[in-house]
Amino acid sequence: MSPTSAEPPHSERAAGPEQAVDPERAVGRHRGTHAERGQATYADHGQAAQAERPAPDGDGAPNGPVVSRQEFDRIFEAVRTWGRWDPADRGAWNRVTEEHVRRAAGHVRSGLVVPMALPWNTRPGPDNRKPALHHMTDLGDVESPEPTTHKDFLAADYHGKGVTHLDALSHIAYRGRLYDGRAAQESVDAAGARFGTVAALGPLVTTGVLLDLPAVLGVRWLEPGRAVRAKDVLAAEKALGVTIGEGDAVLLRSGQVRRRAELGAWDPDTASAGFHVAALPLLAERGVCLLGGDGDSDVRPSPVPGVHSPVHALAVTAMGVPLLDNLDLEALAAATAEAGRYTFLLVVAPLNVPGGTGSPVNPVAVL
Repeated sequence: MSPTSAEPPHSERAAGPEQAVDPERAVGRHRGTHAERGQATYADHGQAAQAERPAPDGDGAPNGPVVSRQEFDRIFEAVRTWGRWDPADRGAWNRVTEEHVRRAAGHVRSGLVVPMALPWNTRPGPDNRKPALHHMTDLGDVESPEPTTHKDFLAADYHGKGVTHLDALSHIAYRGRLYDGRAAQESVDAAGARFGTVAALGPLVTTGVLLDLPAVLGVRWLEPGRAVRAKDVLAAEKALGVTIGEGDAVLLRSGQVRRRAELGAWDPDTASAGFHVAALPLLAERGVCLLGGDGDSDVRPSPVPGVHSPVHALAVTAMGVPLLDNLDLEALAAATAEAGRYTFLLVVAPLNVPGGTGSPVNPVAVL
C-alpha cells in the first residue's frame, strides 16, 4: 500500500463499530476505542485469568493445521529471496533505506521510550536451561587507590528462551543451506560464521508494528500452542488500524510474559504461541524486514513433522528476515493502547561481534 501525502504510511484510525472484524473470517470481534481496548486487556488482577480458548482449526489442534514436509518445501520456495540483495548477508535489512528511516521518525510524537529486553536471567528454570552468567571481578580492592572501581563479567549462551536476542542469518540452515543458498558447512565453523554474521547486519532503525493479539481478542494472553495464522494477522491489522508495509518490523505479542508472571514458568520448547507457517507468505508479500515476539515466533509444537522450527527456517533461511526472540512486550502493549496507535520508531542495535550468529539486544520503541 503506497502512502500518499494526505495519509501516513500506516493507517492509525481506530476501528469503530462499522469496521468490526467479521467473526466468520477473523479470530474475534474487537470494538470500541483503543483506550477502551487497553482497559479491557489490562483488567484487574483480582479477576480470574481470562485465557483464550481457541476454536480448533484444520485438523482440530490449536497449532494446526498440520503441514507436510512437501508443502513446507513448497512454501519455502515461494517466499525465498535468494540472489536479490547485495550485500546478501544483510538480507531483508537491505529493504530499509534512508527514506524508511525518515518515515519511521515520523511516528515519534510523545517521545516515550519503551525498552523491550527481558532482565538478564541468571536463574535456571524450565524456560531457562542455560542461565546467563553475571559475577563481580573487581570490588574496588585491586587497583591503586582513588578512584576505586567495580567491575563485573557477563556471558550467555543466548540462543535459548531466557535472553532477549537477535538471530542473524548465519543462525539457521535448512537442508544444509544458509540464506542465499550458502553451504552451512563452508560458512560456519568453530571460529564463527563467515557469512550472515550479526556484525554484517549492524543496527536497524525502522517502523515497528505491534500485533497485540490478546488486545484484539479481549483476553489476557494466548494459550501456549496457539498458532497465529494469516487470517489472524489480517484481523489484527483491521482491529488495530495498522497496515504492515515494505521494510517494517513486525512484533507479535502473545502475552507470554504476563502468563508467566501470573501462572509461573513452563517449557516453551514444548508449547508456545507463535506464527503458523501459513502466515509467512502474507508477511513475505508485505516485505517485512524483521519479525519478533515475546516467544521465538514459532508456534510449538511445530505443525510440520520433522521440522522443529519451521518459521525460523522460512524467515531467516528463505526470506533473509532476522528474528527477535524473547521480547518483553507488556510495557509496549500498554503504551500503544494508551496512545491509540500501534506503530512506532524501532531501534535494534546488536553487539558488533565478528563471526557472531546473533547477539543479546535491548530493542527500543519510541512513540
